[in-house]
Formats: sequence, C-alpha cells, structure tokens
Amino acid sequence: MDPSLIRNFCIIAHIDHGKSTLADRLLEFTHSIDERQMMAQILDTMDLEREKGITIKMQAVRMMHVEGGQDYELNLIDTPGHVDFAYEVSRSLAACEGALLVVDASQGIQAQTLANVYMAMEHDLTLVPVINKIDLPNAEPERVAQELSDVIGFSLDEMIYTSAKEGLNTDQVLRAVVERVPPPKGDESKPLRALVFDSKYDVYKGVIAHVRVMEGKLSGRGIVRLMHNGMDLEPLELGVFRPWLQAVQSLGPGEVGYVATGLKDVRDSRVGDTITDARHPADAPLPGYAPPKPMVFAGLYPTQANDYEELREALQKLNLNDASLVYQPENSGALGPGFRCGFLGLLHMEIIQERLEREFDIELLATAPSVEYEVTTTDGSEIVVDNPDDLPEPQKIGQVREPWMNISVVVPDRYIGTVMELVIGRRGEYRKTEYMLHSQDSSGSSRVVLDYQMPLSEMLGDFYDKLKSTTQGYASLVYSFSHYQPARLVKLEI
Repeated sequence: MDPSLIRNFCIIAHIDHGKSTLADRLLEFTHSIDERQMMAQILDTMDLEREKGITIKMQAVRMMHVEGGQDYELNLIDTPGHVDFAYEVSRSLAACEGALLVVDASQGIQAQTLANVYMAMEHDLTLVPVINKIDLPNAEPERVAQELSDVIGFSLDEMIYTSAKEGLNTDQVLRAVVERVPPPKGDESKPLRALVFDSKYDVYKGVIAHVRVMEGKLSGRGIVRLMHNGMDLEPLELGVFRPWLQAVQSLGPGEVGYVATGLKDVRDSRVGDTITDARHPADAPLPGYAPPKPMVFAGLYPTQANDYEELREALQKLNLNDASLVYQPENSGALGPGFRCGFLGLLHMEIIQERLEREFDIELLATAPSVEYEVTTTDGSEIVVDNPDDLPEPQKIGQVREPWMNISVVVPDRYIGTVMELVIGRRGEYRKTEYMLHSQDSSGSSRVVLDYQMPLSEMLGDFYDKLKSTTQGYASLVYSFSHYQPARLVKLEI
C-alpha cells in the first residue's frame, strides 16, 4: 500500500467516555466486520473487559475506507482509559501519527483526558477532538467545546459532534482521520525496522508480535532478527488484524500487523524490540519504550503448593502480554513459595489476579498491597524494601524514604473544601488550583483542577472510594510518580 494512503491513529479518552462504542461504529461504517459477527465492544476481547465495561488491553484493527473516490487503509489501535493502564496508551501512541480525543458531552474534560493529551503531545501526534454522547438529555456540547478550546487550545470549528451509540456523524470522524492525520513517513528502500508494540502467546503459533513497520518491507520469506536479543528466526506467518488474524504476504512502511514468530519461550520477544532483516540489518534499533515503574507490590501465592510451577509459567505468559507486570520468587513462612509482584496500581493488581485465576485456573492468595521504600543504613549502604520482613533492625536504619505522587483532581468548585480536607488528612501537600473557564455545569458550579502531592501509601486503601463518595461521584483522579521523601516510619509487628 502507498504510505500516503495509510493513516495510523488511536482513540484516547477518560474511562467510560464512549471510546469502545466509537470503535464499534467505525468498524460498522467501514464494513470491516460482517453484521452477523458484530457485537458491542467488539475490540474488548476479554471477558473481564466486558464484565467491568473497561478496556484493559490495547487492540489493533485494520479498516478500508473510501474517501473522495480514493481507497485508504486506516489502522486503529484502541487504548484503555484508566490511569493504571497508561503504559498501554503510551505504547499505542508510539505506533501512531494521530489520535481521536473523545470527550463525553455531559461530563467534559476529566483528569485522564488531560493526562492523555499531554502524553499525545509528547509523542507529537495530531489530535482530532470528538465530542461524544450528544444525544444524552444532559449533554452540553457547546460548553464542552468551549472547555476544550480554553484548556487545550483547539479551535471551535475543529470539533466533531457525535453520538457513537446512535452512529451520528461517524462519516465526519472518518473524514477527519483521512484529512487531518498525517500519513506515515517511511522509505521502503531502507533496511527493515519494525517496532514490536505488543505481543501475545498462542499455543500453535508461539509468540505473536504486533508490529508497526517504520522503514523497509517485512516479507513472509526470509530470516528476521530481533535486535535487542540478537535472535534470528523465520516467521511462520505475517498478517493484519481485521480484527481477527488474517494472513498477508508482506507489510510495507507505515503498515500495522503481526508476525507469528513460532517462539515458545515468552522471554525471547519483548515489547519495544525492533525486528530487522537478518541479511541486511538496520544500523540501530528503534528507541522502544521506557520501562514502566511498578508502584504497588503484593505477594501472590498459590493455595496449592504444587501449583507453584504453573503460577511461574502463567506469570511469564502474562508478562509477555503485559510488560508492566514485574515479579520475582519469594518464600513466606506462613504461605510457602510464591512471587512478589509489582503493579502499576490497585486496579492493575486486581485485573492481574483475576486473569491468573480465570485464564490459568490457579487459586491464589494475595497479601495486602504495599509500596517500595528506599532505606539508607547506618553504614551508608542503600537498599530497596517492598516487604516489611526485609526492613533492617531499627538500630541499623539511618533514613527511610517513601514514594510521593503528583495527583490531579478535576472536580466542581463546590467540592474544593471536601477534597482538600480528604487529601490533607492523608498527609497530602497542596500545590495549586486552576479554574477551567466556561466550564459551568447545569448547577452553576465551575470545574477546577486541584494539584497535590501525597504519599503513595496513603492512596492504597480506600482513598479513591472516599474521593468519589465525598464528591457524589463527580471527582476524577489521575496520578504519576514524583519523588522519594524522607519519612518517620516504623515496622509494626503483630
């Protein structure tokens, strides 16, 4: 396919703003899926995603669309909306040139909306603002459009007003993708470089690497090389996502597809690796991704001790599918052998635990979540502790530092006092307040962005539930790691 006729884009949004529904309408409008196979949230392939109504894994799909008498190839990479899965979003952004920014016409800009916008700007993506759910009785599309204009800087004539549920203006969304998202840059004559942005394990085809070809051409014939580990292999199959796997002969510059590697060891193919031609390799790999930093730690133990090896295999396979999962073996006097696992947040921990129990049929016990502390001992050495058992004797501790987070809360101004009281009661420190202009809701309240810093350990319990209940569900929260700060901490033995 001529790269000038390819558009690679993703959909970013706050959780529950209609991102998966919009993806459904785009697939329907482009006739990418037969009507008999169509169902709601078709790109959410996990049972867990359907039950919880959230996207957990990014999912790629190729659509063919005719605009102005010309055939275009549109590659959509659907992304999660919850802050715990921001790493999935960052990997998706690296494989795209543009993004649809979907905002709920009744809720307006939320915390994760802003976080995703900043992430997309860092990747230099073209943003297309889409105001969704305009069919709702309490929708205020003009107010939300003005909010997007004031806060992010879009012009009002850039906005696309749609209802993904009703299929309103889906054609305008596709036209905007074709007209506004730039085509990929890539030279077919250069040595092959393809970015592995995701991967999963298949019993028959081994590790299936999801790739975006940046330069050169990926052909089904010949030997390819994984540049980070230096391994050579002959692909079993090349293909594209429609959204089911469909084999093709080759993938050119700018195209998104998959490579069935046949590898049985899940550690051999890593997300962020670069695939090149073994005979004419590229000089340097693509930048890849910064490794995610786990924030929450907990022990996972099989209830049956003889399931330990099965749990190890299951974690390896999940780690291939979710590069943000970190684990290492540990032994507990009470619970026996298990693994100390690092997660991006509490929801991430809950999802991983449920996936291990469902997909691999292993009954698990999980310890209470904790965070990672940095300890300086009296002899000057530095150790990292994520389990109270590993804390040195009190007389050997010089200083303990705990992780602090930057948090942003978007909330109507009538709840400022409530939120301040909650955060400061959890050792939080106030940073700043920003008012969103033209963002008054139906009750006359303006919305504000409250910035704080607070210890991560204070967020682990019921902080999010308390935030939601004290603001009657109006608050939205986004957080990121800030720094380590000295703290007066002792180990409590019971």
